[in-house]
Amino acid sequence: MNQPLTHFDAQGQAHMVDVGSKDITHRVAVASGHIRMQPATLALITSGTAKKGDVLGIARIAAIQGAKRTADLVPLCHPLPITRVAVEFHVDEAGSTVQVVATVETVGRTGVEMEALTAVQVGLLTIYDMCKAADRGMVMGEIRVLEKHGGKSGDWSVTR
Repeated sequence: MNQPLTHFDAQGQAHMVDVGSKDITHRVAVASGHIRMQPATLALITSGTAKKGDVLGIARIAAIQGAKRTADLVPLCHPLPITRVAVEFHVDEAGSTVQVVATVETVGRTGVEMEALTAVQVGLLTIYDMCKAADRGMVMGEIRVLEKHGGKSGDWSVTR
């Protein structure tokens, strides 16, 4: 299904979408991504012995800050009054990965998918930064929106 791109006007110029006539609703977005690393690096994270400290605790704060700063990073995003950011980490020892899941909520005229995606990516980048001395080959991936709720388009979720 081809939908027109909303960030371009009739002349093809980039612009910020006018959300002034949209209804104010409760909006939620959930996004996730993972970082794959060497098993020894994951052991540093889970044991709490990484040189820079509590990796997941710092990554959680960074992810929340990333959600709050999305409009400063992504040029055409609206600054939003975020009402909640929750960040979870799921450790998969068999796959030697950490999954970051961010849930962002607001009551407003536009959704928070970009804020959830930014939270995930900043959380992943923070894990990389804190562990890069032990493992420069970490790989981030599968960053995506899992679900969204609210607004004119209603609810949407990816098949997990």
